[in-house]
Amino acid sequence: MEIAVLNIKGESTGRNILLDPSLFKIDYNDHLIYFDLKRYLASQRQGTNQTKERSKLSGSTRKLHRQKGTGSSRKGDIHNPIFRGGARVFGPRPRSFHQKLNKLAKSLVKKSILSQKVKDNAIKVVEDFSFEKPNTKKFLSLLRSFKLENKKILFVLKTPDKKLYLSARNLQGKKIITVNEINSYDLLNSVKLICFESAFCKIQENLKKVI
Repeated sequence: MEIAVLNIKGESTGRNILLDPSLFKIDYNDHLIYFDLKRYLASQRQGTNQTKERSKLSGSTRKLHRQKGTGSSRKGDIHNPIFRGGARVFGPRPRSFHQKLNKLAKSLVKKSILSQKVKDNAIKVVEDFSFEKPNTKKFLSLLRSFKLENKKILFVLKTPDKKLYLSARNLQGKKIITVNEINSYDLLNSVKLICFESAFCKIQENLKKVI
């Protein structure tokens, strides 16, 4: 299995990258992908939501009326949760929504998604390039050369490139990340994956480390 390396105009450079079958010929494991997506989305939650319970409210703690003799039901202070403006019972407290997934499972999820994208011909490898300055028009012409200007695209770089990031920031459906930021959500949320040659080699190298 091989994948062609293209230039900035979308033309073949004559070079190919050999794909390791142990990485890019994996069956699509939707059940494991579900767990990883659930873990990723849960980790995006801030977990800072909080409401005031009875002990947290400030104000009078005076008993509203005596216990007996009024003909009314017994009551404590005005912070009683049954009253309007009273405290919340068992309200949310700040907590972490982090969910654990084994390193091997996370690696298998990436292999599974990338294998499917290779099968669907949804991965393009481009030789490394950079802009002299941020240029959205130039970035858009690059997408047109690949006929991908109206698609959801995920660009993967080996190292951060601020000029390239700023060039794509104003384009809808286009996201630029580095190899270390790859996750199942972004991979599944994109129609096409465009990798720099150095980034694609690094992806293979990283996936081989986890056996």
